[in-house]
Amino acid sequence: MHNPDPVSDSGGKAMPEVGPPTSREFEDFVYLISHDVRNSVRALIELPQWIEEDLSEAGVKMDGPVGRNIELMNRHTGRLDRMLVDLLAFSRVGRMQEMVHADLAAVLDEVLDEVILPAGFRLVRAFDCTHLHIGERDILTLLTALISNAVKHHDRAAGKIIVSAHREKANVVLSVTDDGPGIPENFRGQVMDAMTTLRPRDEVEGSGMGLAIARKIALRYGGSISLSAPSDDRGTRVQVVLPQ
Repeated sequence: MHNPDPVSDSGGKAMPEVGPPTSREFEDFVYLISHDVRNSVRALIELPQWIEEDLSEAGVKMDGPVGRNIELMNRHTGRLDRMLVDLLAFSRVGRMQEMVHADLAAVLDEVLDEVILPAGFRLVRAFDCTHLHIGERDILTLLTALISNAVKHHDRAAGKIIVSAHREKANVVLSVTDDGPGIPENFRGQVMDAMTTLRPRDEVEGSGMGLAIARKIALRYGGSISLSAPSDDRGTRVQVVLPQ
């Protein structure tokens, strides 16, 4: 019994076998889809605002069900936009950037220009190691993700975040430590999965991509990431080890 003929095109030529997409091809796909879909989402964010402005100019009060529905549309389109932004960041890890000898103090200053700490929060720098060899955008993305997570998931009006770096043999160990509610030990692996949050998104706005992005950056550079509790009852320490 002979094997069936291979799939052929209209000219009778055998079509080449197509294997599963590579990781790079998949990331290219995620990047393109996220980029294109975000253009439509930006329009969806603006449309409720235009409707609200038109109704206001027409003398229609934005209260009751109409006001609530407009607010709901704004909340969900904003949430979708954040997810797409984080998917774009996830797909770009290790790509489209130069390797640099990053000055950690300068990088942190740049991050804090974007991530505004609430009034009751303070950030402490503890850099025994001042520079890190890494992609110029990846270090910004890493610190932004970790500091944003520490603020977003804190349960008090006041908090303390410590950003530290030191050398261990041929590695740089970068840590972000907070005094928030902490993460139970049995959930510390799960929270590094993409799109994962321990609290409903109606309680804490976020895409659930922060720690997934941090883990991808650590692995991209041959390093590791771990979560621990800095004290017995509160806080989370995210430690990223990066070979140099």
